[in-house]
Amino acid sequence: MTTSSYGDPSSSFVVSHPLDPEDGKLTESMYAISGSGKGMRWGVEGRGVFDAIMERVLPYDSVTFESGSVGGIPGLWVKPENCRPDEAILHLHGGWFNFGSAFAFRHLVAQIAARSGVKAFVPDYRLAPEHPFPAAPDDVLACYLGLAEIVSRIALSGDSAGGNLALVLASRIANGEVAAKATLAATVALSPITDLTLSGPTYESRAEADPLFTRAQVAELVHAYLRGADPEHPLASPLQARMTGLPPVRVHVGDDEVLLDDSRLYVQRAVAAGVDARVHVWLGMAHGFPGSVGTLKASAQALDDIGTFLTERLTCVG
Repeated sequence: MTTSSYGDPSSSFVVSHPLDPEDGKLTESMYAISGSGKGMRWGVEGRGVFDAIMERVLPYDSVTFESGSVGGIPGLWVKPENCRPDEAILHLHGGWFNFGSAFAFRHLVAQIAARSGVKAFVPDYRLAPEHPFPAAPDDVLACYLGLAEIVSRIALSGDSAGGNLALVLASRIANGEVAAKATLAATVALSPITDLTLSGPTYESRAEADPLFTRAQVAELVHAYLRGADPEHPLASPLQARMTGLPPVRVHVGDDEVLLDDSRLYVQRAVAAGVDARVHVWLGMAHGFPGSVGTLKASAQALDDIGTFLTERLTCVG
């Protein structure tokens, strides 16, 4: 059961998912475990630990992985059985622009690709602090252009920082900044970071509820990424990008996230620009909850919603 409101009955672009009681008991235990690391400052030496956490995502049967390069950017192909040949997902991994790898995110992407019936490519875009802004958005653009040479329809997906990069890339394509042979069919973002000024009201209102992040912690990571660049630059903060002409956008976010308003405000502006956009708010869920598939009901439900949406958009002729 879902409702379409966010404290405002007119907010029809918000789909609110109630917390399942069993999920509530599980998240309470999970929060107790993760709470000891809340706000921890990680340098690049923490990349191995971060990748190990992401590799715990439940594998999806009958999905194969193959190293490759698209548009000159190395990465990993994720290939479900019997996938449709002329469509693909370009998934941009998370990690606050400083962490993450295509290999570590392979199981999460497999869950999305298998439900969508198409192959996915996950690029290893350059990471900060070694390669600050705009290295990452430049890499994902090059990868998209390369992918557009080999398939005719593409969907973008991304989580956290990857959600930022997916939404930025979608705006660049929709605004005609680049010419590509393929059609951009849709974009899905999981808890995207859309405002690098870190000024969303939920940095305060969800400060206690969020079991993972604090504003001070993420400010250091964003500083390492921007290295003095304007946080309001449209290639840095998709909240500031031109949204007119975007293909359909779906965002999924937990209600217990300091990043909640990054999602809600982005979708609000996209809808105002005439975009078919919705944000799914999952009550009682924290950042990265889709990665708990196999444990939380909400995780599987969100991934199923994403798979249905991407299948419909990628196979849509119009």
